[in-house]
Amino acid sequence: MDIPNQITIKTEVQYLRGVGPKRGQILKSYGISNIGDLIRNFPRKYLDRTNVKNINQIKINEQVVIIGTVKSFGLKYLKKGKYFQLNISDETGFIQCIWFHGISWISEKFKEGDNIAVFGKVEFYKGYRIIHPEFDLLENSKDPSNTGQIIPLYASNNLFKKVSLDSRAIRKLIHNALNQVYLIKDHFSEHFLKKEALLSLDKSIRIVHQPNSNDDLKSAYYRLKFDEYFFLQLVLAINKYQLSNFKGKKFIELGDYAIKMYKSLDFKLTNAQIRVMREIRKDLAMDKPMNRLVQGDVGCGKTIIAMLTSAIIVGNDSQVAIMAPTEILAEQHFESFFEFCSKLNIKCKLLIGNLKQNQKNQIYEDLENGRIQIIVGTHALIQEKVKFKNLELVVVDEQHRFGVEQRKNLITKGKHVNILSMTATPIPRTLTFAIHGDMDLSWIDELPQNRIPIKTSVIESKKIDSVYTLMKNEMDKGRFCFIVFPIIEESDKIDAEAAESAYENFKKNIFKEYTLGFLHGKLKKESKTQIMEQVNNGEIQCLISTTVVEVGINNPNATVMVIENAERFGLTQLHQLRGRIGRGKFQSYCFLIQRKKTEQSFKRLSIIEKHIDGFKISDEDLKLRGPGEFLGTKQHGHISSKLLDIVNDGKIMRHARTRAFEIIENDPKLIKSQNLKKKLLQDYRHMLEFINIG
Repeated sequence: MDIPNQITIKTEVQYLRGVGPKRGQILKSYGISNIGDLIRNFPRKYLDRTNVKNINQIKINEQVVIIGTVKSFGLKYLKKGKYFQLNISDETGFIQCIWFHGISWISEKFKEGDNIAVFGKVEFYKGYRIIHPEFDLLENSKDPSNTGQIIPLYASNNLFKKVSLDSRAIRKLIHNALNQVYLIKDHFSEHFLKKEALLSLDKSIRIVHQPNSNDDLKSAYYRLKFDEYFFLQLVLAINKYQLSNFKGKKFIELGDYAIKMYKSLDFKLTNAQIRVMREIRKDLAMDKPMNRLVQGDVGCGKTIIAMLTSAIIVGNDSQVAIMAPTEILAEQHFESFFEFCSKLNIKCKLLIGNLKQNQKNQIYEDLENGRIQIIVGTHALIQEKVKFKNLELVVVDEQHRFGVEQRKNLITKGKHVNILSMTATPIPRTLTFAIHGDMDLSWIDELPQNRIPIKTSVIESKKIDSVYTLMKNEMDKGRFCFIVFPIIEESDKIDAEAAESAYENFKKNIFKEYTLGFLHGKLKKESKTQIMEQVNNGEIQCLISTTVVEVGINNPNATVMVIENAERFGLTQLHQLRGRIGRGKFQSYCFLIQRKKTEQSFKRLSIIEKHIDGFKISDEDLKLRGPGEFLGTKQHGHISSKLLDIVNDGKIMRHARTRAFEIIENDPKLIKSQNLKKKLLQDYRHMLEFINIG
């Protein structure tokens, strides 16, 4: 193998000493192709050896680092299970390290005589011990790195296990790479770095992997986080600038359709809805396209906002497209729109994947010649065959569940169309600015008047009979109930079978005197439609369902929501499920059945029990799960870095946003900033929604 004379961050990882072709191929298949990818595998945490203590110096409840020798280890058994115990000694005493989880993995890590550094909180039970300590195996007892250093610990995930790399081996590879790479070039100028008090990129990466002090680490991470926020905001700034320079059709007049629709409403708009409609009308009256996101809690009345906005567009001889992420949600929107459109003689159609081909062909033809004024659909709307005569408004529901390319494919079917995005997922405002900073934002922070708050309770499984009794009482009064089971992606078959088994038990035993239905994702469309109709007309009294019920069912007679294995759901998902009830004039109840009780699950479910404000819940959910999992960023594609901490990075984010928007305002094509442009096109091209700057 010919090894390059000079290793740079672009050098293939196989050429690094200690990797080789076989390891290199496996690393490449997981996205680590070159040295740059490797050195951006940042530590998951650090073991601070600058304050090492002897065992005879430690105190109970103190966080300590101890360096010693492995004397013995093995499994220990209790009545309720087993644990792994590691016994360590230094010249002054003994201490136990104990793990209750991940035993099979941890038990393979040690051998007697190993030199080890451990870090954790000291307890006392039949001697000193540390539960689930951080640890680092050392080269030997005379290793100079044993004391006086901050040592990075790397995640030895499935990828690195496949190539037999633990934290220590990963650290060696990265140190080897940094020693051979002469300089990591910066995309910021020296003048910019000095002005913004930022470390260089080269220095920041070296400090993160080879820190000398905690202060150095803070400065290095500030720079690396600034980079990621900066480029995210640079994308948003470019998109916003470009949109602001598009010329669009003005919609100054309300038109007959919007006036008639407003007058036909049998309820009064809330102050928040009126405020949002004013913001939208102001956007539409300008000569540039609207790009607005409307956020609102479950049941706050976003759909009527979309309908009134659509009526303004149609009243000015233009077309509207409404895209929803699921067929159930698309059908619900269509039913809502069709009810109003039919009264006003507006032609509204539904386009989803499983329509017959002759029906699709007719829709394609009617859209292209302008006979269809409003089209509601799923991803089917972005197909090449779908063409419009004069598309002027695109409404995207639950925007974060679509990829950038999917939204772009629909938006470009018109010329400089207006965009109205909606979400019932209450995204915390900090996160909203981070990922939707190119949009104008509206919040519907007020529920319809006379809405009775839902009573929410966390219930242990042994008290479930009292819930069933209440459900029977509600159904006897003519009310409707839900029982929802989780479907977890990795084990959806097992979970679906559990839900079906429970349905049979409810049907034959617990609720044998009542009419039940079973709804799950594998059902054919005809069966789903039939069940929905039975729910709406009262033929079904209780629906047993998987999480397909999360969105798309709107029954004002629904008063009970029972969520099984509630600890397996995210907080925002629980809140949205709860939003399926409490839409009518009756008191409603949500029961969170906790089958597996842990400290974490108790804390999470208590948040839902105490709060009905979706934004408060989403703040807590973000803190617990992080932005990637919170949004489901497989499709979202914005924030996936493990480096970022949206909850606590407000200062860095604001700093980066200000500078990014300033640069685009003064240099929108990045002509004066070629290094930034190169980096942007290399790593963020997929996020440029409306334009291509290179």
